[in-house]
Amino acid sequence: MCGLTGEIRFDGRTADVAAVERMTASMAARGPDGTGLWSLGPVALGHRRLKIIDLSERGSQPMVDAEAGLAGVFNGCLYNYRELREVLVAEGHRFFSTSDTEVLLKAYRHWGHRCVDHFKGMFAFAVAERDTGRLVLGRDRLGIKPLYVTRDAARLRFASTLPALLAGGGVRTDIDRVALHHYMTFHSVVPSPRTILTGVEKLPPATVRTIEPDGTTRDERYWDPPYTRPSDPGALRPGQLRLDTLRPGGGEMGPDEWREAVLDALRVAVRRRTVADVPVGVLLSGGLDSSLIVALLAEEGQRDLATFSVGFHAAGGESGDEFAYSDLIARRFGTDHHRIMVDDQRLLPSLHDAVAAMSEPMVSHDCVAFHLLSEEVSKQIKVVQSGQGADEVFAGYDWYPPLENVPRGDAADAYAKVFFDRTHQDQAEILTPGYLAGEDVSQAFVREHLAMPGADTALDAVLRLDTNVMLVDDPVKRVDNMTMAFGLEARTPFLDHDLVELAAMCPPELKLASGGKGVLKAAARGLVPDAVIDRPKGYFPVPAIRHIHGPFLEMVRDGLTAPAARSRGLFRPEMVDKLLAAPDDHRTTLGANALWQLGLLELWLQAQGV
Repeated sequence: MCGLTGEIRFDGRTADVAAVERMTASMAARGPDGTGLWSLGPVALGHRRLKIIDLSERGSQPMVDAEAGLAGVFNGCLYNYRELREVLVAEGHRFFSTSDTEVLLKAYRHWGHRCVDHFKGMFAFAVAERDTGRLVLGRDRLGIKPLYVTRDAARLRFASTLPALLAGGGVRTDIDRVALHHYMTFHSVVPSPRTILTGVEKLPPATVRTIEPDGTTRDERYWDPPYTRPSDPGALRPGQLRLDTLRPGGGEMGPDEWREAVLDALRVAVRRRTVADVPVGVLLSGGLDSSLIVALLAEEGQRDLATFSVGFHAAGGESGDEFAYSDLIARRFGTDHHRIMVDDQRLLPSLHDAVAAMSEPMVSHDCVAFHLLSEEVSKQIKVVQSGQGADEVFAGYDWYPPLENVPRGDAADAYAKVFFDRTHQDQAEILTPGYLAGEDVSQAFVREHLAMPGADTALDAVLRLDTNVMLVDDPVKRVDNMTMAFGLEARTPFLDHDLVELAAMCPPELKLASGGKGVLKAAARGLVPDAVIDRPKGYFPVPAIRHIHGPFLEMVRDGLTAPAARSRGLFRPEMVDKLLAAPDDHRTTLGANALWQLGLLELWLQAQGV
């Protein structure tokens, strides 16, 4: 886990190494264990290292394979790097390190850009080819590792964080009105390739981008589960799970077979994420997902597993911790458990730091929870597993059941009704005219995505949308940004792509059973206490942000009335005054605080100096 940066020029000049150095230095928190720069003519690469695999200097980056004429930087982890190394050695490749970075370079040399088909893990990378001058960027299937890009006629730059690109300079920072529409409507999600800033894009997940020396680019999407249940097991595309490997002879699988298949796939996913040359702990919220990870690690024979839970003081009549459940799991499995109770005096300063650590504005109140938890966990351990992603993959959210019987053609309208924060028309009451999009771009985006081929039912189509878009640009990004702010690597077994492919084929009724995540709850029976399986769904609770008052209200007020905010003029003053006067009276469709949504955007823009 690290931070990577780089530049390729198209104007005949050598790369701006000083800019790459500034970008790299800005990500010191992501890689506190080392730094490196490399350049050759129009290309430069930068890297900050967090030592997880091959702790020696042989694993340092940028890594160069002189014989192959390749240089690369890599952020993430290839969980199957040992198996790939054996394959590559058998093919005649020689290794000088035991790092997964070198495996990536040798895999690229052997398979070219289709090396990604062989990777099981989370990754963002850049590989420069000496002989062709070509640069290749890649991102993992679920977008777990970020990669931001900015370009003009003279050059292209990339980095693991958006603020790193700003540190390089020369970035257009005006607000993208389409992205703003998404932020205000699509539950603060801005789908790739856009970001809130016109001058910065995100490389989409499951994408390899080839950049030629003249600036010509070509994107290839290499993974796209269809969310269907093929009657012919042989009809599945290469790289996807085959039903006949789950049920000999193929045919329709029953609930028990699905339960066993899910459990087996999750066992593999959790086991994969123990690969490291340092200890691996678990972020234990006390919910089903993280509890099941702990149970499976105990089943594997792991003892004295380090687990971590966070809690906050109650506010607005809402509890601020779920320690009763996390304690139950810790006792059941004998973990080395750490309760982290955050005093309100720490919450406000950390909130400023959490906003500054965001690569993009993320409105979820549990950002600060992850930020504070990561700060404490990073003092004791470098790698943790997290239950993130299970709700999107296995239909655990409460907006999924209303979609169960919706006709396939009505999916977009039904989804907007249960998920969108506000209508296109409502935006005119909040945004000033200069920032309004001319049409309902969020509805159009969702309609186009849900109309794509595949996805047998409306729910299948929505789960595909949430997994490919919402998950990537909200929960996954949140975990990466907040953990990496303290050099902590978070691994997410529920986003193992083999498990996600399996879940995509699972009948919707099995996922919706038992109030959501039915097939996962069935898989957990006998492993996880029933009290945890049958509990009401919980969230990372931070009541002080859900119920804004006192110094938190003043923080938001200062942000929305600051000279920078007045100069920018994003929001109608009368609406800002209305929300500030009654901060808890205005909620979005999913219950988020509407004032916080506005305040967070303005605070983030100010934190980035925009």
